[in-house]
Amino acid sequence: MFSRKSDFFICFVALCAGLLLLMIVHAYFAVNRELPNIRNKAEMVRKFNLTDLCLFTDARYSRHPSMADLNTAFQDHPMALEHFPSGTIVVPPPHLRSHELDK
Repeated sequence: MFSRKSDFFICFVALCAGLLLLMIVHAYFAVNRELPNIRNKAEMVRKFNLTDLCLFTDARYSRHPSMADLNTAFQDHPMALEHFPSGTIVVPPPHLRSHELDK
């Protein structure tokens, strides 16, 4: 069917680009369809003062980063290595970072 490997590659790239375009179009229409539901959920969060989602299940300081305190990650000792991989992925929330670093 394909006389050269480059013909197969071009067809593969075109197919992947078409699938990517279809995913983008689907995401656009899905967001527009779900926008009222998202607004209702945001209003419920504001009304009931709900906390953040639980992002990770391993360490308590990575479950709710906005509610973590400064020393929880170093509860064993100040030079303790990170036990959980999620602690290296999540940055500290803005209210816990030093204001000297933000300048």
